[in-house]
Amino acid sequence: MTLEKNNVQVQHFVGCPNSGEMIKRVKEAINQLQFEIEYEEILVDTPELARQLNFRGSPTVLVNGNDLENLPEPQEANLACRYYRNGLPTVEGIKNFIMQKVN
Repeated sequence: MTLEKNNVQVQHFVGCPNSGEMIKRVKEAINQLQFEIEYEEILVDTPELARQLNFRGSPTVLVNGNDLENLPEPQEANLACRYYRNGLPTVEGIKNFIMQKVN
């Protein structure tokens, strides 16, 4: 039996004003956890890749494939900045979401 690694993915593109801060907060949240997380940043730099990933906008955080705000995959993915209704999630909010979604 093999255990799957827990995965946190940040999808973003260059030029989105919130990407850097979100990446910083996600890394800080992961560093506070007591278990192993596989972390990856995906630079979404073409409309084709946006469609392939069903990109929800930059920055998007997925934990084991689950969107941080349960935003569904778009019908027409494209390169766009993402709007967070209550502002960017806090480090504590990100950490809590990761803990809820891990195996």
